[in-house]
Amino acid sequence: MAVRFYHLAVDAHDLPLLARFWCAVLDWKVLFEDEEEIVIGAGPSAMPGMCFLPVPERKTVKNRLHIDLAPDDRDAEVERIIGLGARRVDVGQDPGVTWVVLADPEGNEFCVLSPKNSLVD
Repeated sequence: MAVRFYHLAVDAHDLPLLARFWCAVLDWKVLFEDEEEIVIGAGPSAMPGMCFLPVPERKTVKNRLHIDLAPDDRDAEVERIIGLGARRVDVGQDPGVTWVVLADPEGNEFCVLSPKNSLVD
């Protein structure tokens, strides 16, 4: 049986804030919005997307799953994303790593990698 990665579900305290942050980071758009969920993506048929779901509590521990972004220029992208509301975080990474760990406005960690051309380089 075939299966596809449909979307990444993200618990959020402030759905509109988080959805719009990730739209700006990924150059995506809001595809559906109501009080119970906001779905974003490159387009209605371009999978995967992200779905933000409401939770009453704020994030309190390090993510066990996170997003890795692979830009053309890591340092420029880090500065752009910080300008959108992210912040640098330390999750115990060594000083010489080739990625930068950031957190979105609700504290969800993600990495900005050096440029990549494949999943195994």
